[in-house]
Amino acid sequence: MTGVLVVIGLAFDGAGQLRSMQRADNLAAEAARSGGQAIDRTRAIAGGPKEIDEDAARAAVAGYLTAADVDAHTVTFPIVDGEKRVRVQVTVTYDRYLLGLFGFGNTVTVSGQATARTITEEP
Repeated sequence: MTGVLVVIGLAFDGAGQLRSMQRADNLAAEAARSGGQAIDRTRAIAGGPKEIDEDAARAAVAGYLTAADVDAHTVTFPIVDGEKRVRVQVTVTYDRYLLGLFGFGNTVTVSGQATARTITEEP
């Protein structure tokens, strides 16, 4: 009977961990999108380059993730092909329901990552 319960726990908590990984990826993607919209408007309106404003992007990412009840994240601004992008990494904790009863850890931490860029050209 214990073996059957372990197999059920692996299936149940394994699926939960996969859902948490998907949630972390989705949160990172939406937070990066939010940060990618934070451009330096003053320069853009004056005809300058449309570039991500790092401070505004960090605030936008933090605001989005705070609303989603996520605290653990990092924001970086890599330069790819001469263009500044925003990269967000989100860490989410999944609480195991069944595997903790059999000596496995009670929680597992998963992360997701996404990168966004500003759209500066006509479609």
